[in-house]
Amino acid sequence: MTMRIDNHPVLGKQTERNQITIYFNGKPYEAYEGDTIASAMMAQGIYALRQHEVSGKERGIYCNIGHCYECRVKLEERKVVRACITPIYNGMKIDSLTGFDERSG
Repeated sequence: MTMRIDNHPVLGKQTERNQITIYFNGKPYEAYEGDTIASAMMAQGIYALRQHEVSGKERGIYCNIGHCYECRVKLEERKVVRACITPIYNGMKIDSLTGFDERSG
């Protein structure tokens, strides 16, 4: 089930964009060109993107404008990015962060 808004009052029909596949924690998800990682995941009902470094509690979207760093994810097994400001591309591989991942770089 998707949580995607298909017809936005300002942006228009969103389903007229090209559909692509991205991978989150190894599982494929359908998304649209122009989505950010965060918007693509939220459209699929996924809100937890990482674990807190100390407590291990789930973290996800907070500010959605790139200021707070709560939505950090790992791309292609190496680069850490903010999901709310990172555009997706076809075949993108995204993984959640755990406390260990973030301390080790």
